Amino acid sequence: MSLIAQDTKQHIIERFARHVSSGKVDFFMQSGFDFVIGRREGVTIYDIEGKRLINCHSNGGVYNLGHRHPEVVAALRRALDELDIGNSHLISEHRGLLAERLAAISPGDLNRVIFGVGGGEAIDMALKLARGATGRPGIVYARGGYHGHTGLALAAGDPQYRQPFEPLAPEFRAVPFGDAEALAEAVNDRTAAVILETIPATAGIVIPPEDYFAAVRTICERHGALMISDEVQTGLGRCGAVWGIDTYGVVPDILVTGKGLSGGIYPMSATIYADALDPFMREHPFIHVSTFGGAEVGCYVALKVLDILESPEFLPHVRQMADLFADGFRQLQQKYPHLLVEVRQRGLMMGLKLADAQLGPLMSLAGLQFGILTVYANNDSSVNQILPPLIISETEVQEVLTALDGMLGWMNEMMSQ
Repeated sequence: MSLIAQDTKQHIIERFARHVSSGKVDFFMQSGFDFVIGRREGVTIYDIEGKRLINCHSNGGVYNLGHRHPEVVAALRRALDELDIGNSHLISEHRGLLAERLAAISPGDLNRVIFGVGGGEAIDMALKLARGATGRPGIVYARGGYHGHTGLALAAGDPQYRQPFEPLAPEFRAVPFGDAEALAEAVNDRTAAVILETIPATAGIVIPPEDYFAAVRTICERHGALMISDEVQTGLGRCGAVWGIDTYGVVPDILVTGKGLSGGIYPMSATIYADALDPFMREHPFIHVSTFGGAEVGCYVALKVLDILESPEFLPHVRQMADLFADGFRQLQQKYPHLLVEVRQRGLMMGLKLADAQLGPLMSLAGLQFGILTVYANNDSSVNQILPPLIISETEVQEVLTALDGMLGWMNEMMSQ
């Protein structure tokens, strides 16, 4: 018997509301977004009743390699022949192998790795390490950004997520993203770290000035603060390079990855840090333990993810597909200038800014009709995120662009009535 569609769609929704999240069901039913994920393969997902969508959300970059990539699935099956979770307290062959590979593809002297299960946990570790290594309390972060829902990550997030749980950790200070002068005013000799998403997705795929991260690096060095790059969404090829920060030519002190490292198959995240910070961890080797972080079966899966990422054709393909999208977006902006007011793009990290905050949710809803899954940015609902799997083909790019044309045309008609 198939694992999918074991019950009717209505019963699945009712069970989810009763035992998982009544609030989510209320939101989706009220908005008319009654999609229940069923079969999934490559760049496509299907509703439990068979409706097909090209996934242009990718769960924030989890599905960089698409759904159920056959090589990644095979790696998990192979790992299960000999491995299990492992023991987080012991020396592990497979954690060492994955850490070695991550160090090899990371910039500068980022040679040390601490594993986690999700991005929030890895961000927490990065902030703990920054405070522990510097002996300072201050954290500077970007207003409107997002780093996760766990403790320290939440303190560096938007008020809507953290206020119900305050008071949280002290001495977190928000500044506008992309504003080097504001950052320079905020960082001082009490600052342990500056943490920034390379491109903030939840804030609306905001593309910073080309010299911004070089300025961040200089400001951090001037005050002895650490620079933390949150690459949970932008990393592992999304921006056309291994790391989004690579495209700016800057080396952080700590880099956090997750989502795509899982291959969409086994949860995995990592906090990658510079050799210079290792004395603190060497002195306190058990100060951070994650029972399931760096699970050995997951390490084997993540190694296959890196094999695919490092294949000679992978990143050139990402850049080629990004160029196709850029050409298509230019045509759409010329056709609908009063609707599509700005295109934000770095590689396949893409956002379409619409003329009104109400249009982002409407466009997400239109996607159900025209065959793509696109999600509006929570902290700027005028922006729709376009984050397709990095393996998307030229034919599928054209299918997405055709769908977007139809969606914008439908919205244009709605507004003219």
